[in-house]
Amino acid sequence: MSWQPILEGALKDSARECVHAIVADLEPRAREPFGDPSLADGTAGLAVLHGYLAQNGQAAEHEALARRCLQHATAAVAEQPGTASLYSGLTSVGWATAHLHSRWPGWDGEDDVAEIDEALLAHLDQSPWRGDYDLIEGLVGFGVYALERLPQPSAVACLERVVDLLAETAEPQGEGSTWWTDPEWLPSLTRAEFPHGYYNLGLAHGVPGVIGLLGQVCAAGVARDKARPLLDSAVRWLLEQDGSDGFGYWVGPGARRDKARLAWCYGDPGVAAALLGAARCVAEPAWESAALAIALRAAERPYAEAGIKDAGLCHGCAGLAHLFNRMFQASGEPRLAEVARSWYERTLAMRRLGRGIGGFEAWGPGAAGGPGWSADPGLLNGATGVALALLAATTSIEPRWDRMLLVSIPARAAS
Repeated sequence: MSWQPILEGALKDSARECVHAIVADLEPRAREPFGDPSLADGTAGLAVLHGYLAQNGQAAEHEALARRCLQHATAAVAEQPGTASLYSGLTSVGWATAHLHSRWPGWDGEDDVAEIDEALLAHLDQSPWRGDYDLIEGLVGFGVYALERLPQPSAVACLERVVDLLAETAEPQGEGSTWWTDPEWLPSLTRAEFPHGYYNLGLAHGVPGVIGLLGQVCAAGVARDKARPLLDSAVRWLLEQDGSDGFGYWVGPGARRDKARLAWCYGDPGVAAALLGAARCVAEPAWESAALAIALRAAERPYAEAGIKDAGLCHGCAGLAHLFNRMFQASGEPRLAEVARSWYERTLAMRRLGRGIGGFEAWGPGAAGGPGWSADPGLLNGATGVALALLAATTSIEPRWDRMLLVSIPARAAS
């Protein structure tokens, strides 16, 4: 079914007013871009927001702002490339450019993105692979970037290489396969707690991300002979990790099993969305049933047990609302629509006029290292992401920007 706005009446009006307020507060950053160029936290993410706003009125103005943000982001990574990361590095700017270019073919920037393709292919030309495999920093994220560049031959080559490296680094375990998180990839505090690493169960950093990617690779018809067996094996392993209280954060020798919060990055909603997407990509009804059961279980978790602090996409109210909305739009399951609306209501209730950006603040590490509130403009944790989620709830424009989150679930094939 086509994308439908999930909010109505006063709730829809309130959501639209919040989007307007966020965009107004962010406008100076778009008109005179500066600072972080990345997709997660900077001007590439802001370009995506204005790209979608352009489809919802004032097209010329918002297209101009999106272009300005992309120009800044491209110039910044050309001057100082940094890592290849999908969320904070070279491919983050490439993904935003490719995504917006696919929606407005008249946009320029192909030469810049072609150079990123070449740089990524060179980066992937190493064996054994020593880097991370995850969505945020590693192989899965590189695959998501390459999917956005299809059908370019360089994108096909990148995807084939990503599948090869995922196969090379996969660890057989029981009837399935998984991927080890090296302690060297972990933040210092986490590394001290888990000096031997673990197997990560979150979409952002773990095996669900591999599953989401491999499903899309199979649907694209790239390296299917390698990708499909690897996908089947990864799904078997992941479903074996499901517990009576849902998926935890990680498993492994010496790793305690803590009940994960409800979020995109970790927990049942992100796992369910990635698995449902993979199920649709390869037409596996048993996986789809499992994914919907996980999603419905998450829908029944009391708010007090959700672990929610703020409104952001990664681990906040707007992110949960969007995930449940996305899974409702894909499945038609009414309970998912109901819980999505409740999380949108909680998102709007978090707004505090005169604070943050458009009334929204993000909870995270403060300047002194401890947790605190901040005016975060970013897509992943901050106000840009909140605006995108609210826009998706109030318009008939499909939010295909969530391909970067690996939760853009295909429609069910006609029988």
